[in-house]
Amino acid sequence: MLSFWESERFVRAEYIIIGGGITGLSTAIELKESRPSARVLVLERGVFPSGASTRNAGFACFGSLTELLVDRQAMGDAAALQLVEERWLGLQKLRRRLGDAAMGYYQWGGYELIRRQELGCLEQLQGVNDWLKPLFGKALFQERKDLLQPFGFARERVETLIYNPLEGQVHTGQMMQALAALARARGVEVLTGVAVDRLEEEAGGVAVVALDPVRQSELRFFAEKVAVCTNAFARQLLPGLDLQPGRGQVLVTEPLDVLPFKGVFHLEEGYYYFRNIGRRLMLGGGRNLDFTTETTTQLQLNEQIQQALDQLLQEVILPGRRVPVAQRWSGIMAFGPIKQPLMQLKGERMAIGVRLGGMGVAIGSRLGQRLAAGLLKN
Repeated sequence: MLSFWESERFVRAEYIIIGGGITGLSTAIELKESRPSARVLVLERGVFPSGASTRNAGFACFGSLTELLVDRQAMGDAAALQLVEERWLGLQKLRRRLGDAAMGYYQWGGYELIRRQELGCLEQLQGVNDWLKPLFGKALFQERKDLLQPFGFARERVETLIYNPLEGQVHTGQMMQALAALARARGVEVLTGVAVDRLEEEAGGVAVVALDPVRQSELRFFAEKVAVCTNAFARQLLPGLDLQPGRGQVLVTEPLDVLPFKGVFHLEEGYYYFRNIGRRLMLGGGRNLDFTTETTTQLQLNEQIQQALDQLLQEVILPGRRVPVAQRWSGIMAFGPIKQPLMQLKGERMAIGVRLGGMGVAIGSRLGQRLAAGLLKN
């Protein structure tokens, strides 16, 4: 049972946001900026955001050359360009909102490692630059084979590099701390450790039913309107959503005496990715080796993929060196039949913003803006 004080002040709000990651906090901030007097409450099931927002590799990117070639073929030029634009504008919005220093943003550029079997993409580089020019106003991609030697990649495995000067990286922990601090400064209330079990539409609003581990009973929150921003975990509340979870494996090394490059790096159409973080190297990916096992919401390591990451690290990225690994972890993303995020208005009182396709840093802010606009309009 609730006390009078709890029922008066803690469980009722004009807006409840389920999920305290990038999208959820961005939605809450947008709502509070538009309606300063409204009570906006964020419910997060973990002590930290539970999916990918604090477990990603911190890439401020919007698509490598080979990835964009695949997207154009699968989606068509117009839809693929719109997706790139959403990512690019989302990154700019996040940077304006938080400031580069607050989220540890550095724009050292992005690179793609091109293997022998991918050399054909060079013939399409100019065409891709022409396609992107209306968005960026200049040629985006350029070949930088001259950097292979100073960067130290295995020459028998990497033929050349493609460089994109506009990509960057963030410190994911700093970014989420700054976003949460901004939300609280705007007057958003954030409750962690709240595992929402179900949603029930009622007269005048939506009941958000959570499990209270202390009281060993249900705890009912109530809001006029609700946004679901739990990405890969959204089907636990709304089973009919068209999305699948996708787990990402990550590792980070101990600080290295010499790390000969800075920036964000991709290979194999973006399925592998690595970056510097200080003198450490962070490496992730490999989901394409075991799609079946990685279609899960369980935060566990995949030994096969972790071994593949080790091999890539030792044989391609830093060949001939002993590279000790400090930590390994995984995070949960969400994917669907198309790469666009899933944004739906469900009746007049509920909005859904999920399926960010591993690009939450890039598109979470814009998706939050759209969710808030939908709730305010309705």
